[in-house]
Amino acid sequence: MKRRTFIGTSVAAAAFAAGPEWSWAAGPMPTHEIKRVGLQLYTVRGELKKDFDGTIAKVAATGYKEVEFADDYGGHSPKEVRVLLDNHGLASPSAHIRYDLIENKWPETLDAAHVMGQTYLVCPWIDEKQRNADGWKRVAELFNKAGEASQKAGIQFAYHNHSFEFAPVEGLGGKLAYDYLLAETDPKLVKMEMDLCWISVAQKDPVSYFDKYPGRFPMVHVKDFVNDPNSTSSYAGATGSVAFKGRLADVGKGQIDWKRIFAHSDKAGIKHYFVENDDAKTPFDDIKISYDYLAALRF
Repeated sequence: MKRRTFIGTSVAAAAFAAGPEWSWAAGPMPTHEIKRVGLQLYTVRGELKKDFDGTIAKVAATGYKEVEFADDYGGHSPKEVRVLLDNHGLASPSAHIRYDLIENKWPETLDAAHVMGQTYLVCPWIDEKQRNADGWKRVAELFNKAGEASQKAGIQFAYHNHSFEFAPVEGLGGKLAYDYLLAETDPKLVKMEMDLCWISVAQKDPVSYFDKYPGRFPMVHVKDFVNDPNSTSSYAGATGSVAFKGRLADVGKGQIDWKRIFAHSDKAGIKHYFVENDDAKTPFDDIKISYDYLAALRF
């Protein structure tokens, strides 16, 4: 065998032996995948009101392995819902909890979370009247207290963003509300569930936050958007003073570069990926489109 041929053959053989992470043409191949795609049940809220048990069954049949509840269990007890989830092979690692319940009914809420098997409780919303300097200071104080109590109970507290947190707040030293919360809450007591759509709508880079606050983002909401000057949807509550003219979309049908973001999942500390579409027009079709995209995604 000629020397040149031998060297080329040896390199190819070494590449082949290195396994599937190696590609001759493109370098290292993506090796990560989302093995347990989750769904924020706000996406199918209308269907849950019509047929709670049937909707849960359809979510499981689509392929989802995890669900995140939004405030309530449709009139069912946590014990009843846990049995339903178990019957369909679903887990609920997280739930959204209203601010007033965090203030006034936190011990009972933690007890319910234990019944459900949840390890995260998330505040999803700050009322517009409280989005000022004094209000955000009260939020940070409450979150630290709630986080301390939940951690003693073996549950992690977190906050879910929209876009309004990415505007400067007068009285916070020029800081964005989101940055203020990250700085003023104990990183062990208060994690973040980053809504990757709303932060992108605010034209902020999720990866820059992953770099600055590694491990702070154990959960993400995965939904897409499309800039559309003809859109008639109004998201003023979610965006606040952030300008946005567009519409929400199923995952993979919009403008967000999911491979780029999820390539940094390890640094971010992401453990749970919850699909969400606030404006799902045909909910069961929409959750399947998003599920199929994420189940096939490699990064």
